Amino acid sequence: MSSLLEKTRKLNKILQKSGAEPVVFDDICKLLSEVLSCNVYIISKKGKILGYDLSTGFECEIVKDKVVPEKRFPDHYNNKLLNVHGTKSNLENQGECVFELGEECGVKNKLTTIVPINGNRERLGTLLLARFDVPFTDDDLVISEYSATIIGLEILRSKQDEIEEEARKKAVVQLAIGTLSYSELEAVEHIFNELDGTEGLLVASKIADKVGITRSVIVNALRKFESAGVIESRSLGMKGTHIKILNDRLLEELKKIK
Repeated sequence: MSSLLEKTRKLNKILQKSGAEPVVFDDICKLLSEVLSCNVYIISKKGKILGYDLSTGFECEIVKDKVVPEKRFPDHYNNKLLNVHGTKSNLENQGECVFELGEECGVKNKLTTIVPINGNRERLGTLLLARFDVPFTDDDLVISEYSATIIGLEILRSKQDEIEEEARKKAVVQLAIGTLSYSELEAVEHIFNELDGTEGLLVASKIADKVGITRSVIVNALRKFESAGVIESRSLGMKGTHIKILNDRLLEELKKIK
């Protein structure tokens, strides 16, 4: 069995390889599964599986056929996990399926360890470990809790990346709208009212007649949005122009103007 130091160094290598890039949760799970010889799941606060790795010889059909494909743990089980506020190790199988209420569990001698993932003074998710017959040792728990800390930092980083991306998309839309003249802005509002969702077919001449503006105003407005990367357009000849929204903040920002 590898020493605690060797196992920690393996985890550190993942961080060193990633650098400024986000750590892939499946990579952490795969490494943990190898060094601890267990099934590993990283579960978000909402029960979504962010990463997992199953050890060889694992035979739970519900996990393989339902939980893993759906990438989600049942709400009732996730709520139980969230109620665990400190590491709980070597929880024995009570003979009941944790995923299907009222069903028996056919997997014998399973030992489960639950490690909360915390960061910035809030619960971010759960690191769930399971193996058979061989209890988790203190060294295993040190590795698990160290891994949970790494995972917590990565979840916080990904959240920050999402916030920054949303801010960037909003700024791009606002800049694009700011380049429009009054008549072009009026045209844009009518264009996207005509669309069914985030894409659809536009006949510029119909909108021009309906609003009382020239066709060139519509064309110019679309060109400005396309050059900003907010939309994508493709001419279909006499049928009109196919428009697809690329920036999901566009419709929301247009609503604010009305």
